[in-house]
Amino acid sequence: MSAMLEDGVPEFRPMREEDLDAVMEIEKAVYPSPWTVGIFRDCMRVGYYCQVLERNGLLEAYGALSHGAGEAHILNLCVHPKSQRQGLGRIMLKNLIDAAKRLSAEIVLLEVRPSNKVAVRLYLSMGFNEAGCRKDYYPHEKGREDALIFAMNL
Repeated sequence: MSAMLEDGVPEFRPMREEDLDAVMEIEKAVYPSPWTVGIFRDCMRVGYYCQVLERNGLLEAYGALSHGAGEAHILNLCVHPKSQRQGLGRIMLKNLIDAAKRLSAEIVLLEVRPSNKVAVRLYLSMGFNEAGCRKDYYPHEKGREDALIFAMNL
């Protein structure tokens, strides 16, 4: 059993409107170009698979997955800075992959900044393969940054 589980068992549940303040606090702390609260609201409104991970009553991670036509797309996966390096990103990623399977997806896609070495290693270790690149996809302090496209066949 990992050290992470000694502090309490992480629990998943659907993201709710009342989670958005905590979600936005994490989003702004982690990402140089965070999503807006409106994007999260839209994802919930249209029925995307939006989950939060709580442990000891605290929201520590969240993810958003779109799905349709045999594909699932991980749109967002984020772990609170104080909760990183405890396996929560891996647990949330597994939850999103399992949801994609339940939703009859044949492939899961995602984009990641090449500079996000920790996320790149996580995705590769979970069975994703690099499938391409989107040029100038992400805003960056020095202009734009490419996105690596990762794919996993289910």
